[in-house]
Amino acid sequence: MTTEKGSPMGITLLIRKEEAGDREIIYSVVKAAFDSAAHSDGNEHDLVNALRKGAAFIPDLSLVAEVDGKIAGHIMFTKAWVGDNEVLALAPLSVLPKYQRSGIGTALIRQGHKIARELGYGYSIVLGSEKYYPRAGYRPAEEFGIKPPFDVPRENFMACKIKKDAPVIRGTVKYAKEFGIG
Repeated sequence: MTTEKGSPMGITLLIRKEEAGDREIIYSVVKAAFDSAAHSDGNEHDLVNALRKGAAFIPDLSLVAEVDGKIAGHIMFTKAWVGDNEVLALAPLSVLPKYQRSGIGTALIRQGHKIARELGYGYSIVLGSEKYYPRAGYRPAEEFGIKPPFDVPRENFMACKIKKDAPVIRGTVKYAKEFGIG
């Protein structure tokens, strides 16, 4: 659990692991966050529920951000593979529209990376905005030798080396089956 102060909106955040009682609220937060998203398939809230039931789910890496005791954001990292190497897939990251651009998403990523390092993960991949994710350390995945399993603009498929001593890896990402890729 971490508390952060001083976001652009002057809010105080509590970031913690999700609990079973949070799931209905998380579903609503994810749905609301992606309702107005430029790039969305409209099923991110259902993907979260499906991933939770799958073998790639990591309970310690499904986090919520609370503002004034109410969940305002959620992030999930699940297992993915590059060759024989287990990596993380960041998906989805959701913040309620009224709190977007307040630092909540960045705080969730930062805390997720911290926990991931403690768990021994070396890399995280994401398919997302080339304007947003580089602020959290993500770069085009091809710079790490990581390739997507589908056609996507280079700048939108990114990776972040979250553990300094992570070994060099190369290959095509294999996502959890719940993503419906491959």
